[in-house]
Amino acid sequence: MEWVQTIAVVLDSAVRLSVPLLCAALAGLWSERAGIVDIGLEGKMLIAAFASAVAAFATGSAWAGLGAGILASVMLALVHGFAAITWRGNQIVSGVAINMLAAGLTVILGNAWYGQGGRTPSLEGSARFPDLTLPLGAWARELVPVVGTFYDEVVSGHAAPVYLAFGCLVLTALVLKRTRFGLRLRAVGENPAAVDTAGISVAGLRYGAVIICGVLCGLGGTYLAVSQSAGFLPHMTAGKGFIALAAVIFANWRPWPALGACLLFGLLDAVAIRLQGVIVPGIGQVPVQAIQALPYLMTVILLAGFIGKSTPPKASGLPYVKER
Repeated sequence: MEWVQTIAVVLDSAVRLSVPLLCAALAGLWSERAGIVDIGLEGKMLIAAFASAVAAFATGSAWAGLGAGILASVMLALVHGFAAITWRGNQIVSGVAINMLAAGLTVILGNAWYGQGGRTPSLEGSARFPDLTLPLGAWARELVPVVGTFYDEVVSGHAAPVYLAFGCLVLTALVLKRTRFGLRLRAVGENPAAVDTAGISVAGLRYGAVIICGVLCGLGGTYLAVSQSAGFLPHMTAGKGFIALAAVIFANWRPWPALGACLLFGLLDAVAIRLQGVIVPGIGQVPVQAIQALPYLMTVILLAGFIGKSTPPKASGLPYVKER
């Protein structure tokens, strides 16, 4: 049954690696469903990772780090909202500015405060989120060999932000499809003039979506620094915000397909890690760089439209001007 254990370990790694992508994808989904294009997901995750690591190191509490990460991300999200909604600026330019601001600011502050080249000191003990063991894991592994192994390895043993991320997925799917707020938010992304005619604030709904986007990016960035890693590293998001955008486009702006896309990217990452140093028959040892490029290659394939056609919300990226 060694192959079962191997598959379970790879899937466990895939879940862990897909969590930041899932948070960023859900954030982008909320924002773009309301008609606000947000390519600043990368920057918001990066600033959240930095703020959470700083707060967790200062207080010794991972939950304080989560709060600081979400707050920092929401602040940047509001900057983007102010530029895109209130001032009706170019949303692409605003997102690029946020990415550049976060990339530079985190390194400058990190180096000024800690003198470690932009890194924060290593987090230990309660400053990091511990892995949570769900009930019946060992019992299921013994009595139900295959299913129990997958339950114990893949479902159980993750940090709290992992379960929060999947909870946010379920909540996103329910709210967008089953609630009045979700219906109005989707209508704003399709026909904001009709929503305005009904007496509903277009700007209010879009700001609400932008704030939710910031919260989710904060969760993803905090997970990177306080759970997956033991502190902040410069540019540690490594393009995850852009990969998440590709996942949203591939999923046609729907939550559950976005989960599938994120798990696919996470699986590619996990397989890439597993294949490093492995000799493939007929090929030899595959270069590490070629393996690490797999997720980014898949991103290019998805964005090029090779796998189906995606239709964005009709008002996506268009500032709304109230008719007089």
